[in-house]
Amino acid sequence: MNTALFVAAAYLIGSISFAVIVSKLLGLADPRSYGSKNPGATNVLRSGSKKAAILTLLGDCLKGVVAVLLAKCLGPQYGVAENGIALVALAVFVGHLWPVFFRFKGGKGVATALGVLLAINGWLGLATLATWLIIAYAFRYSSLAALVAAVFAPFFYCLMFGTDGMLLAIVAMSALLIYRHAKNIGNLLAGKESRLGSKGSKKK
Repeated sequence: MNTALFVAAAYLIGSISFAVIVSKLLGLADPRSYGSKNPGATNVLRSGSKKAAILTLLGDCLKGVVAVLLAKCLGPQYGVAENGIALVALAVFVGHLWPVFFRFKGGKGVATALGVLLAINGWLGLATLATWLIIAYAFRYSSLAALVAAVFAPFFYCLMFGTDGMLLAIVAMSALLIYRHAKNIGNLLAGKESRLGSKGSKKK
């Protein structure tokens, strides 16, 4: 029962869409109305506001950190085992993808996944972030960097900690992240994907 409560709380935390909230507070257009229509930091950047994009990135990352750290710190007191914490990690990510507060239309989960990985283990998160940075710098595609990092995250975890319930949760997150990037994969293959730093039209 307590595990279910922690999982539900994590899902609700994940359902907070910082892209929409930050944009509204700063008087910007709803990120679901322009560009890729994805409520995430990359699309918010297309509004022309770096401040909004950075705040969105930090907020989405932080909610992954908070949900998992709360479960790790408080969960054992209430009988939440390691597998329960793994479910919490997955739940906050799923909340970002399909937020109950925003008609289940969420982002692609890159920043939230990073927050989850950092909370699981700092080195795991940093290794995954380094992978993203290397690919992004080399090819200038945010989506490609996210896809490669998603593939490597379970590999990094397995090298560090072996196979367990948390590995399964990370594999599930990676699979969902790749699924959410299906359109980007098509654009990459067709040579139509926008590069980092390019200004996308708000009417796309």
